[in-house]
Amino acid sequence: MTDLQNSINKAGTLSGKARTIGIAAALIIGGPWLVSNSVEMLDSTEIMVIQYPNGTLLAAVEPGWYAQWFGSVTKYPLRSQFSFSSALDQGEAKNESLKLRFNDGGHANVSGVVSWEMPVDHDHLIMIHRKFGNTKSVEQQIIRPTLESAAYTSGPLMSSTESAAEKRNLLLQYMQDQAKNGTYQTRTVSLKVPDPLTGVEKTVNAAEIVMAGGIPVREQESSTKVFGINLLPMTINQIKYDDAIESQITQRQVSIQGVQIAQANALKAEQDAITAEKLGQAEAAKAKWAQEAIKAQKITEAQQFLEVATLEAKQAEQYKNKQILEGQGNAEKKRLEMQANGALDQKLDAYVNIQKAYAQAIGAYKGAWVPQIVTGGAAGGMAGSGAQQMIDLLSVKAAKDLGINMSIEGAAQTTGKQ
Repeated sequence: MTDLQNSINKAGTLSGKARTIGIAAALIIGGPWLVSNSVEMLDSTEIMVIQYPNGTLLAAVEPGWYAQWFGSVTKYPLRSQFSFSSALDQGEAKNESLKLRFNDGGHANVSGVVSWEMPVDHDHLIMIHRKFGNTKSVEQQIIRPTLESAAYTSGPLMSSTESAAEKRNLLLQYMQDQAKNGTYQTRTVSLKVPDPLTGVEKTVNAAEIVMAGGIPVREQESSTKVFGINLLPMTINQIKYDDAIESQITQRQVSIQGVQIAQANALKAEQDAITAEKLGQAEAAKAKWAQEAIKAQKITEAQQFLEVATLEAKQAEQYKNKQILEGQGNAEKKRLEMQANGALDQKLDAYVNIQKAYAQAIGAYKGAWVPQIVTGGAAGGMAGSGAQQMIDLLSVKAAKDLGINMSIEGAAQTTGKQ
């Protein structure tokens, strides 16, 4: 019994050691697996959903460590970019552009990219995870179909040539709004529009947005809005039209450029005409004011001449008045002097001059002053007195003519006797 018991004890001891070694080996080998399936690290650029073995789903949006408890982990990017580009270096290595059909029957492929953000609330995140399960499915089943629907309903709102010109920005606006908020409810209307090449009006059927209170009526809500995905503004990098449409657009651009050049030339000609008119007006005004300056100078000179002539006339008038007054004064003076002495000095001067004249005449006379033969009377009584008598007579006459009284009776008696 003793040997048997010892053998049994020895076998039990070996079995216990083996169990310990096995457990240690299992821990060493399966430790990393146990740790990796027990906790999960969430990066700040991601969000994740953990599905525990009992089926419970946990939406994790804040960065940090989370208990996994051997559940499955699915991570989604917090923000990503979806490419619908024709460029092979954007997105997939294939043409992923979106098809457009316009109301004039033209076709085009629109190429670009759009960024989108995952929801961070529990309900939307769990709903996306349960329905799609990964990022690729979200892009191919939500983002791309939403953009395709927006492109499909935006094209009929304009013609192909309008999308390349006056409504180019509207195309981007329509696509972005419908992708984010839902497709428009539209109705078909007939429009008369000019042909882009011939200019002749033609009737086309076009889609028109149904409005209510100034707000577009939505045909259906956008899938991105339903799942809480935020679409950021998209970028269009190319619109590739059909060859026929490209040709029409090119010809239209040439026509428009021709019209613009003609308009520019017309505006330039009009501006040149205005400029020439303004220059002519300026020259006319310059000439007019030059004449006005000459006129003003002439007027000034005439005024100066008039003022000088007026002053000279006044000066002459004053001189005349002066001369008149001086003459009147001298005359009055002489009159008073003559009145005072009876003009004795003048009369005496005249009398003396008269006597001198008589004397000179008599002295120059060579004939006989008295008859040579006298009859009757006393002989020799008047001999030699003929000249004296004549002088006396002339003297008396001169004195009478001058009004002089030669008798010594005072100055008052020099006036003539009446």
